[in-house]
Amino acid sequence: MVTVERSIVLDRPTDDVLAYLADFGNAPEWDPGTESCTRIDSGPVAPGASWLNVSRFRGRRTQLTYTLESYQADRLLFVGRNRTVTATDDMTLRPVDGRTLLVYRAQLRFKGAARLAAPFLRSAFEQLADQVAERMPRVLAAPERR
Repeated sequence: MVTVERSIVLDRPTDDVLAYLADFGNAPEWDPGTESCTRIDSGPVAPGASWLNVSRFRGRRTQLTYTLESYQADRLLFVGRNRTVTATDDMTLRPVDGRTLLVYRAQLRFKGAARLAAPFLRSAFEQLADQVAERMPRVLAAPERR
């Protein structure tokens, strides 16, 4: 299993950040590894909502079906699955002086033979987490988000 975590200060109120991140379809804007993320069901964004996420990692394209498992005022939990990995994106939000402290934790649990690769992928996932931590504040500070 590979786990990466970043604490990110966002120049937006917590309610705005929560609403933005709850729609996982926004992932291509803040996650440089995500090529597309398309809602595959309908209705309000609530627990049970699902997205098809297409990502590129180390030159390979992969698809995961993500489900919003938990939607609370201070926490979002998404779980993505395919035949080789279960990915968990756990986002905890806390207001700090009109801004938001986001603790973003991504956990990847590989299945079958893919488990053997996990130790060798840690540094690449750490780099990706750094890129998310760099990009997300810029995306949420953009004028169209105001």
